[in-house]
Amino acid sequence: MSTSQHPLHAQGVRALTAALKNRQVSATELARHFLDRAQAHPELGAFLAIDEAVTLAQAQAADARLATGSAAPLEGLPLAHKDIFVTKDFPSTAASKMLAGYRSPFDATVVQKLAEAGAVTLGKLSCDEFAMGSGNENTAVPAVGGTTARPVRNPWHLEHVPGGSSGGSAAAIAAGLVPAATGTDTGGSIRQPAAFCGITGIKPTYGRASRYGMIAFASSLDQAGPMARSAEDCALLLSAMAGPDGKHDSTSLDVPAEDFSRNLNDALDGLRIGIPKEFFGEGLADDVRAAIDAALREYEKLGARLVPISLPRTELSIPVYYIIAPAEASSNLSRFDGVKFGFRAKNYGDLNDMYVQTRSQGFGDEVKRRIMVGTYVLSHGYYDAYYLKALKIRRLIAGDFQNAFKECDVIAGPVAPTVAWRIGEKSQDPLANYLADIFTLPASLAGLPGLSLPAGFGAGGLPVGLQLIGNYLQEARLLNAAHRFQLATDFHLQRPAGF
Repeated sequence: MSTSQHPLHAQGVRALTAALKNRQVSATELARHFLDRAQAHPELGAFLAIDEAVTLAQAQAADARLATGSAAPLEGLPLAHKDIFVTKDFPSTAASKMLAGYRSPFDATVVQKLAEAGAVTLGKLSCDEFAMGSGNENTAVPAVGGTTARPVRNPWHLEHVPGGSSGGSAAAIAAGLVPAATGTDTGGSIRQPAAFCGITGIKPTYGRASRYGMIAFASSLDQAGPMARSAEDCALLLSAMAGPDGKHDSTSLDVPAEDFSRNLNDALDGLRIGIPKEFFGEGLADDVRAAIDAALREYEKLGARLVPISLPRTELSIPVYYIIAPAEASSNLSRFDGVKFGFRAKNYGDLNDMYVQTRSQGFGDEVKRRIMVGTYVLSHGYYDAYYLKALKIRRLIAGDFQNAFKECDVIAGPVAPTVAWRIGEKSQDPLANYLADIFTLPASLAGLPGLSLPAGFGAGGLPVGLQLIGNYLQEARLLNAAHRFQLATDFHLQRPAGF
C-alpha cells in the first residue's frame, strides 16, 4: 500500500497528513500498517507497549472526523510516545521495574495536546530508565516481543546503541516503525539519539512544552520535544505540542502557541552562524569533524556566514550538569518508596527495611548511582561546596551564550564527539557515557532550544548529527535553518538497510 511511489513508512508527517486529508489512505489503514511494522521488528526493542484495540479505535474515530471534514492538523497521523509520558490507555513505566505495569489516571499534557490535534497513538517507546542514560542500555522493562529487558538497537547497525535516553523513539523513526514520536531532553536526550539514528529532533526552549505528566528526572532541565525525519515534520509536531499550561505546570512559559512552520522557506542570506572553538577541539573524532565541516560549507553556499565565537565554560558543563541533575533526581525519585504506588519488595522487616528493599530492587544501577550522587551533594556540609557552586556556574554558562548571540544568530557544531558506539562498550565506564554529552549539555543548562539534523555519515556508515542552538524562543529560526539545509541535501532521506 502506498500513496505514491514510496511505501507509507518511508513518508513523513507532511505527506501522510496530506494523504489522510485527501482520502488517499484511511487512518485505520495507516495505523494497521505501522502496527504491523512495529510488531515485525522486535529485534530493535523499540516498543515497550502496544495495544492494537486502543490504537485502531482511535484511528476509526479519526476516520469519522475526517469524513466530516476535520481541520485538525494531525488528524489520523500515527505516532508513539516515549515511555516517560504518562498515558491512560497504555502502561507508563519510565522503563523501570519500579513502575512496571503502572497505569496513569490521566494523560500528560503533551499527549493530550497531540491527541487534540488528531494524532493516533501506536504505543509507548523504550528509553533509559527514568531517562537516565546516553545509550538506551539502562532499560529494565521487557520490550514488545521479548520476555527480558534489553537495550534498544540502532537500525543502522544492530550492534550499536541508538543513543539515549530517547533511543526507542529515534530507532523507531529511523526504522520506519513510526513516522514521528515524542522525546524528552534533559541533557541531550532528544538531540543525541536523533544524531546517532540519522533523524531530526528539537529540544525547545525550557518551558515551551508542558512537563505535566512527564515522569520527572531533573525538573529544571527536563523538556519535551518532537522527533521525526525532517525539520518540517518537527515544526508541525511542535506547533501542536507547545503552549502554556499554567494550570498544571508552574514552569510553563506564558507564551502563546505558534505555527513553527511559518518561516521554513525563508532564505538564509546573511544568517550569522557562530562556530564555538570549544566544540572543535581535542576529543572530536575525525569522521565527525569531516561531516560537520562539510555541512557548514553547505550553509555557506546557502548564504550563511560563519562567525568564530567562544563558549569558554563548555568543559564545565559536565560537572555542573552531573551535580544539578542528580540532586534534582534524588528529590524527584524519593516518591518511589513502595507505599503509594508502583513496585514494592515482597520480603521485608519493618517500614525502613521496606523502603530499603523496595528501592534497592526497584531501581537500576544508573538510577541508584545518580540518586546517591544527588543525595550526597545536597547533604549538610556539601550543599554550598557542590550544589550552590554548580548553580552559580550554570548562570555563567547561560551568560556565555548571551555574549555569543551578540555576534551570531545561530550556533552550530557537532551533537556528539563520536558516532554511535557498540552496545556494552561503555557500560562499565559511566564517565565515558557522561563525556558523550559534552556538546549538548551547555544548551540544556541554559534552557536554550537545540536541534539535531542529519549531516552525513562517519565510521562504519553510522550517521552524524549537526547541532543548531538558538536564543530563547527562537525555535522557528532553527527549524528554518534546518529545513533549508534539508532542501539542499538528502541525508535525512537515507534509510538503514533492511528497514
